Amino acid sequence: MMCTRLLSSRLYLLPTRLKSTASPRMVQAAVAADKPPRPLAVSLAFEDPSAFHVKSLRDLFRALVVFRFCSFPVLVNNCDKLMSTARSILGRRVFATLMRSTVYAQFVAGENEKEISESMEKMSTLGLRPMLAVPIEEDLGESTGEKRYNENMDAMLECVRMSHSNAWSKDPMMQLKVTALLSPELCVKLTKIISKQAYDLDLLVRAMDGEEVEFHGLEENEAAHFHCSLRRLNKIGEASVNKVRVLVDAEYTYMNPALSLVSMAMMKKFNKDSAWIWYTFQCYLKETRTHLLEAIKQSQEGGFCLGVKLVRGAYMDKERKLAAKEGRPDPVQDSWEDTNDNYNSLLEVLLRLIAEEPTRYRIIVATHNEESVRRAAKCVEELGIDKSRGSVCFGQLLGMCDHVSLTLAKEGYAVYKSVPYGSVDDTLPYLVRRAQENQTVLKGIRKERDLLRQELRRRLSLGAR
Repeated sequence: MMCTRLLSSRLYLLPTRLKSTASPRMVQAAVAADKPPRPLAVSLAFEDPSAFHVKSLRDLFRALVVFRFCSFPVLVNNCDKLMSTARSILGRRVFATLMRSTVYAQFVAGENEKEISESMEKMSTLGLRPMLAVPIEEDLGESTGEKRYNENMDAMLECVRMSHSNAWSKDPMMQLKVTALLSPELCVKLTKIISKQAYDLDLLVRAMDGEEVEFHGLEENEAAHFHCSLRRLNKIGEASVNKVRVLVDAEYTYMNPALSLVSMAMMKKFNKDSAWIWYTFQCYLKETRTHLLEAIKQSQEGGFCLGVKLVRGAYMDKERKLAAKEGRPDPVQDSWEDTNDNYNSLLEVLLRLIAEEPTRYRIIVATHNEESVRRAAKCVEELGIDKSRGSVCFGQLLGMCDHVSLTLAKEGYAVYKSVPYGSVDDTLPYLVRRAQENQTVLKGIRKERDLLRQELRRRLSLGAR
């Protein structure tokens, strides 16, 4: 059996300290003996252009034009400059109109709730589910103050409301950038502090509840901001529990431990009976296996459910340059193959846990990689995981990888699309960052372009008869 065989072959990679401290249930789940295989329900080839039958002729043309643009790295790397130049030449109104009919229409759901609902209703008829993403984030040097952070919180609370209150929402999800609520500078400092002396999760939970606690290593103004940020996160958790699953994004290694800390604290408070708060694990980093297994251990010891968004990751070039500049070891996997092995190995560990305790663990297989998608689907079949329960779901970006998303949905899997929304001015910077970070994904759209061309030729040949 593929899933069990590959999992067993990688057991030596489990950290020794985790083997020695893990609960018997975890060890049993991770190394369970082989079970007789079940017949696979379907072989997922993702080569059928009929997945695009639902798209209009206009949608097909637009996707081909946009994907052609995205296939040139020099254009993607300089798209922010190109857009700025185009805006100055064409004027803001003409530029916005041009973007709305091309890039914006391909990757963004809309600007207001009416437009978003129209997009989501169409998506729902195809068996796809929404994972709304507020295009708000900050990096070092971009901190904007408490007023702006509170406005960001309000925008995210509105996202919770919109995700839950509309008819197109079925077990809805939303994405959350912690750096929209907590300054990146403090995240960096917290990362350095907890590398020497960890904060207890209960300390953060108490702060979320409004208690004034002392965080060692922080100055008075930093502690005040941290308290405010934790209360903002608490409001989002209170609004979303039993309604919307909140998937916290990981970012750069210099702040990820802080993001993981607050995410695990939110899980401890809100994930009592189900996984309402999730965290993202980036498999292109060498340390991810250790961090994920530690998170599993924490969830078991703390008695809370664990939600995992498993991604390959998108910050490889910047991470390597920063490590070289600071004289640190390269945190990124040595090769693309190592990243794939890490992703598939951790995927199998999590699926084994879900097969044992489907209400305690959840995963979204967030990838455009067809091999990993097939591997996950086969493991779900082999392990007898009920697809309808939602413990295992898949995720791709809106406007991309539809041949994978639609095929999976047709076969009964829960499939989510990451859906940014907002004005052209609000979403374009977000889209530029995502495009520049996900160039590996963009390079892999050749197959999707070929399938789109096949569907376009079929449609045109029918029209010519």
